[in-house]
Amino acid sequence: MFKDLFQKKRKYATITAGPSKRDIPEGLMNKCPKCGSIQFSKELEKNNKVCVSCGYHFRLNAMERIRFTLDEGRIFEYDGDMVSVDPLGFPGYPEKLEKSAQISGLKDGVLTGEGTIGGFPVVLCVMSFDFFQGSMGSVVGEKISRAIDKAIQKQYPLIIFSTSGGARMQESILSLMQMAKTSAAVARFNEKGGLFISVITDPTYGGVSASFAMLGDYVLAEPGAAFGFAGRIVIEQTMRQKLPENFQTAEFNLQHGQVDKVVPRKDLRNTLIQILDMHLVKEDASIER
Repeated sequence: MFKDLFQKKRKYATITAGPSKRDIPEGLMNKCPKCGSIQFSKELEKNNKVCVSCGYHFRLNAMERIRFTLDEGRIFEYDGDMVSVDPLGFPGYPEKLEKSAQISGLKDGVLTGEGTIGGFPVVLCVMSFDFFQGSMGSVVGEKISRAIDKAIQKQYPLIIFSTSGGARMQESILSLMQMAKTSAAVARFNEKGGLFISVITDPTYGGVSASFAMLGDYVLAEPGAAFGFAGRIVIEQTMRQKLPENFQTAEFNLQHGQVDKVVPRKDLRNTLIQILDMHLVKEDASIER
């Protein structure tokens, strides 16, 4: 009797995981980190990687940003062969650089070049958080400075999309020097009467926010983008007080005069075109090589 009873229980207690699993290709679905809704990747892509439920702006890598911004998503890249080295012999740094390159498909944390937006030629710098958290090392600073010099030479407007966790500590003072280098390059550009549009994306912190990112003639930001110098936790621990929930968001910084406008991603390209149209005369849309 007891033997039969245990046998019956065993029939119902044994659950095989195989039939309950479905073969869903990786990357087919995305979960919004803000509202938790599940969305098809293709639908999310059609909506410029903005959640249709709550408007959360997913982070874009450099190539996605270029595709959404430039005419036909085409860019003539500058300094594509520049790569970071390990000047201080920092333990594990070369391995982290290699891993970041594999994840991002980039050679460092910024992609620079020229293209057109609405027919207007521009020099573009696009930082990518998926390469070493967008940290600014020697290569990032050098590429941005060279791109600014190109903009001076060609008399093109400059647009920089910023995203960064701050200075790259593995390069120590060599990284911090890039703050002065890029700021000096922006100063030269301003002296020549150049137009600089800075676009803040999520997140932008540390040395990037304290240098070129906040020096634009126009400073735009995407909704919800977090930016500041020190992070929220560091500030709260230092001040020993609780900060507002929306502290360091684009909207908070707009209220406090740190940005000129918060622009949803779907409107960003047209906003850039409007600004360029106010300042420039559209001539030949071709790019000189």
